[in-house]
Amino acid sequence: MKKISPTIRDVAAAAGVSVATVSKYINGAQRFSAPVEARLKEAIDTLGYRSNPLARSMITGKTRTIGITILDISNPHFTNVVKGANRIALRHDYTLLLVDIDENQARERPLIEALAQRVDGLLVSSRLADENAQWMLDLDKPVVLLRNAELPIPSVGINSRLATYMLARHLLDLGHRRIAYLGFEHARINDERIRGARECLAEAGLELDIYEAHAPTSLAGEQACSRVMLGPKRPQAVICYNDLIALGFMKEAASLGIRVPQDVSVTGIDNVPYGAYAAPGLTTVDIQSEKMGELAMQKLIDALAGHPDPGNSMFEPRLIVRESTAAVAAVA
Repeated sequence: MKKISPTIRDVAAAAGVSVATVSKYINGAQRFSAPVEARLKEAIDTLGYRSNPLARSMITGKTRTIGITILDISNPHFTNVVKGANRIALRHDYTLLLVDIDENQARERPLIEALAQRVDGLLVSSRLADENAQWMLDLDKPVVLLRNAELPIPSVGINSRLATYMLARHLLDLGHRRIAYLGFEHARINDERIRGARECLAEAGLELDIYEAHAPTSLAGEQACSRVMLGPKRPQAVICYNDLIALGFMKEAASLGIRVPQDVSVTGIDNVPYGAYAAPGLTTVDIQSEKMGELAMQKLIDALAGHPDPGNSMFEPRLIVRESTAAVAAVA
């Protein structure tokens, strides 16, 4: 015979209180005296009562669920963001509901709007320009953006201009003068990264050669390598939009007989775990992905508690030097 699960009425009878009291206690809507709460806890534990989340959400209007949209689940940067966000969510008794946009801008709005109907608040990673994302203000749910933004929405991002400025400065210090940037033009932050590298090279009287990868992936880095390295303006060093592009670039360079760093220095951005284990290890910029997720989630939880922080929090990048970059004199 199937065991019948205890109900809220069973808990009320065992604790000697009303059903309304049990409901308020379970949902955290009201505090009671210590003896009453002790009886309630004992009755719940003894009976093995488990509240129905769906029924609770119908009563309170809260799901204890937070939606998070990311651009590509296969990119370790985004999985690290989710890891950090989930750590804070669990600490506050929230569950994450994840949606992978799969780098498809046309899907962003319908997926985010659908997700908003199922959750209490949203963390959103988006490539939409600010002027095309105004509709997020009408979601009627707290939102925190996982990017720098000028919208009146709390956000968490990285100083992308400084990241590429630091990489360019590192390469100049190693004696490189022909430096290229392999970017991803569909990313909002791509222009900022170009600007940072250009500013640094301009101070040395040099120009930045710019190339584009068709996607922010290792495969795109592979496919772009021959175009960059076998063209008429072969660079001494390459700054890649992210680590995935850089790792793919290095793989293809080896296939072409081009040695890293002897023939070309290569750098990335994100400090994904794979970079430390590549051969050679990838010089990169750490953008503190997990901490970005943690801070964004804390901002959202604060907003849900009635304490919104409308500002933009920006993490400062940190240069991580590994074996994929070397001095020109040392490898000539």
